[in-house]
Amino acid sequence: MALPEAFMQELKSRSDIVDIVSSYVNLKRRGKNMVGLCPFHNEKSPSFNVYTENGSFYCFGCGAGGDVITFIRKIENLDYIEAVKLLAQRAGLQVPEQGVDDSMSRLRQRVLEINRESARFFHASLLKPEGRPGLDYFARRRLPMHMIRHFGLGWAPESRFALVNHLRAKGYSESEMIQANVAVQTRSGRAMDRFHARVMFPIIDLRGNVVAFGGRILTDEKPKYINTSDTPVYHKSSGLFAMNFAKNALDNGRLILAEGYMDVISLHKAGFENAIASLGTSLTAEQARVMARYAKEVVICYDSDEAGQKAAQRAIPILRDAGLLVRVMTVPGNKDPDEFINAYGEEGAARFRRLIEECGNDVEYRLGKLRQGFDLETGDGKVQYLMEAVNVLAKLDNAIERDVYVGRLADELGVDKNAILTQLKRSVRQESRAAQKRQLRETTEALSARRDEVNPEKRRHLRVANAEERLIACLFAHNELAPVLKEKIPPEKFVTSFNRRLYQSLLGKIINGETANAPGISDFSAECTPDEMGRVAAILRESSGTTAEDAERFAQIILSEGGLSDADAIRASDPAQLQAQFEALRRQKK
Repeated sequence: MALPEAFMQELKSRSDIVDIVSSYVNLKRRGKNMVGLCPFHNEKSPSFNVYTENGSFYCFGCGAGGDVITFIRKIENLDYIEAVKLLAQRAGLQVPEQGVDDSMSRLRQRVLEINRESARFFHASLLKPEGRPGLDYFARRRLPMHMIRHFGLGWAPESRFALVNHLRAKGYSESEMIQANVAVQTRSGRAMDRFHARVMFPIIDLRGNVVAFGGRILTDEKPKYINTSDTPVYHKSSGLFAMNFAKNALDNGRLILAEGYMDVISLHKAGFENAIASLGTSLTAEQARVMARYAKEVVICYDSDEAGQKAAQRAIPILRDAGLLVRVMTVPGNKDPDEFINAYGEEGAARFRRLIEECGNDVEYRLGKLRQGFDLETGDGKVQYLMEAVNVLAKLDNAIERDVYVGRLADELGVDKNAILTQLKRSVRQESRAAQKRQLRETTEALSARRDEVNPEKRRHLRVANAEERLIACLFAHNELAPVLKEKIPPEKFVTSFNRRLYQSLLGKIINGETANAPGISDFSAECTPDEMGRVAAILRESSGTTAEDAERFAQIILSEGGLSDADAIRASDPAQLQAQFEALRRQKK
């Protein structure tokens, strides 16, 4: 059962989409609308639009779109009811509970409760005699008790059923434990602890919820770390360890990106509370976008070994694409941050801060790494280094930034600046052509609907599916056409199921007067996924300027071609039915 219309109208009136989106995205006015860098994909030119007239948003780059509820669902990774509750809390409203299908919301709440109870259990176990191995490990890492409490560190007991038994006694089912990923199912069907004999690191989201765990084994067994898999409340591709603390402790808009849990905790202990880590996975674009919501600059502080330096090289373009300034720090002596700080005692933190302030940006770091691979005392070495360096500079968007580094290279190697600039212009043109080819491929993919996940049937019925979308757009703009279209083009005439469902819903809302005003995008957020809402937003964009004649034209395409657009269906048809379809088609075209 849907939420009461009166409540939803009140919620919408109190949830200004510009105010909500502005708390996540830096918006600037462009005409009647607001624009900014999309928070759902990496981009350098703003393609994310907020339409103040109808309370919607749409990104021309990735196709994300919808109303304010959809935005909260996507940005906070919530289901519909949870997004409504969050907006209601912000607006000072109470959500009517009766008749609401909040099964997913209740499951997520149970998982969060299980995680919170598990964190308490692990922390309590650390302080018992059985947790002595964990306490000894943290003592070796020079962690005082107040830091152990601050991060809620714990110990998973040796027993494979300690946590399961504890949670069962608290009233949680084995199915819920498995969905929270604190337990796994054995071959016999029993639930068994996922973590055992490990020190435990709770992962806390930006709202203070325990959403996942990382567990480190203290022996040489593999794997060294086990992390929570994706659950109803956690997606590792967007999670960041200690971001809940760091977002409130930014140093001049700067984050320190370290490699692991202990690196981050040690940095916090030393006073660098803006340190975070990417949870043992390679940095993702989603994580970079989360950072960009809070910070302007990221200092990469990975280990100095080969794996750490490769990880830094991979992270640089991801962070840059999210609009962040990037610097890369190298800790002397191949030490990790904790080792370096402890090596200098009371001066360790001050020395580490100097390393941060003196570290170069990502371009300097990449050029420095390149330089190490060539003998610059020889002509060949200089040429090879310059060619590689020019390729690095060609990927920079800012012409002034490129010119600065060309000047430095010329001075450093005693080479004429104009010669480097000539080569750079050639490389920039090549990079531009490559980018245009990539854009052409992406556009071709989009037009062919080959990777359409919202309406996967569209790729086999391209012309008709496009006509269906245009007809829906016409109906949004001209509600008065609903009775005629329902008679002439009943929903069953639509070939693709997503368009059919959307068309049927829109007809119902108009004819049955299900909405107080003409149906708009927010009237579909309860029945569509966030990805589907992006498609609804795209269709709505096509509605302006449509006419009744357009509707007639699109209707004719659906009637004349819809039934025969699928080759598989034609081959499977009964010959008599197929002949009847051809006859009907012939009569329509007369």
